[in-house]
Amino acid sequence: MIHWLQHETAGLLVLSAISIAFLLLLIIKFKLEPFISLVVTGLLLALAAGLPVNTIVGTALSSKESLIEGGFGGILGHIALIVGLGSLLGSLLEASGGAEVLTQRLLQAFGEKRAGLAMGLTGLIFGIPVFFDIGIFVLAPLVYVVAKRSGKSMLLFALPLLAGLSMTHAFLPPHPGPVALAGLLGIDLGWLIVMGMACGLPAFFVAGVLWPKWIGNRIMIEVPEEFTAPREGAVDADGREPVSLAKVAVVICVPLVLILGATFGTVFLDKDAAVLPFLTFIGNPAVALTLSCLVAIKLLGHDRGMTKQQLTELGGAALRPVGMILLVVGAGAFFGAVISATGVGKALAGTLSTAGLPLIVLAYVISCGLRVAQGSATVAIVTTGGIVAPLVKDADYSQPALALIAVSIAAGSIIASHVNDGGFWIISKYFNTSVKDTLRSWTVLETILSVTGFAAAIGLSLVL
Repeated sequence: MIHWLQHETAGLLVLSAISIAFLLLLIIKFKLEPFISLVVTGLLLALAAGLPVNTIVGTALSSKESLIEGGFGGILGHIALIVGLGSLLGSLLEASGGAEVLTQRLLQAFGEKRAGLAMGLTGLIFGIPVFFDIGIFVLAPLVYVVAKRSGKSMLLFALPLLAGLSMTHAFLPPHPGPVALAGLLGIDLGWLIVMGMACGLPAFFVAGVLWPKWIGNRIMIEVPEEFTAPREGAVDADGREPVSLAKVAVVICVPLVLILGATFGTVFLDKDAAVLPFLTFIGNPAVALTLSCLVAIKLLGHDRGMTKQQLTELGGAALRPVGMILLVVGAGAFFGAVISATGVGKALAGTLSTAGLPLIVLAYVISCGLRVAQGSATVAIVTTGGIVAPLVKDADYSQPALALIAVSIAAGSIIASHVNDGGFWIISKYFNTSVKDTLRSWTVLETILSVTGFAAAIGLSLVL
């Protein structure tokens, strides 16, 4: 029986399915940390598939060529610096009051009647450098203020904000999921930004503009008196003047412009152009984010009187949550490396070619299943990426096509947020919604965002 599982195509596919089911059992039933669950499942899958011990863990003298070292090290070498710098950049924007300045300016520009759209744009813009949950913590009080002033349901303003934050978190670098996919599938981040925006913006419009208008008028959620509102003074808590909108815009745009400059430079410039090496250097994601962090430290920190000690403490606090994210991503990459080494990827490729199922569809379905089953978008992304990576390795996919496959995985990873998702409970708490109302509003929003983003990816894949 074991011999059949190790060598026959059907056996390899069954073994892969059993391993994924076991992974979900550890996470859902036994509440084991996702990164430990991924490591345990990967090790057991490697042993069950008959891989040599030296291949799995290396030798007594060296482990550099092992699946553990290669799986973890390969992906973390690609994303660790980017995720850490992105977290630091978001923390500087948060501490400077940039979110409040941005929101107030957008509200002034769009007016009271379009306050929901203003909150949605705040989520889109502020969500680029800031993690999803941090964005909620920082921006929720602004939703309370707008909702109290209008006297309307808080959902009319909260849902557009959440749609913006969720879209950027799922589809765009420097967030961990998209960056991990870029490493796993070998995608240039510039193309991932282009395709992420091309698919994510229509999804945001449907889920963050049209859906809130419909459901917000059917579920009345008032702002409780105990919910705190942001201070509305001219200076922050330390007596410093609030940061200017221009500085916020510069800090957010610098990394995007540099990365896209390098990507389009390689497309439109001659390979011998003198400026191309310079664009490639400053457009490298790690270099671009480093430069952006330096600009942020200057504009949002030093220029506003922050001391070196305050900046150091701010950086330390920003990097603390990064550790668990990197562990999950690294463990997911190890699990994917085991799947590749067992030959499951080739077996799956053969099955797909026979069935005629497009890879972009398969990637979305797998990601959806993992998301619904265990709740974590990051786990769904890295696990699906590990499964799909062997299928694209030897195929002749262009960079735009690979980016669209990544977008489909990201879209699947956010579908149907429900009670096994930590974000579900954060939203329920911060926006005063019952479980039933959270399912009716937030869960449906995520599903619309997922399906629309995937549909856009499919549409683009047909014309590219």
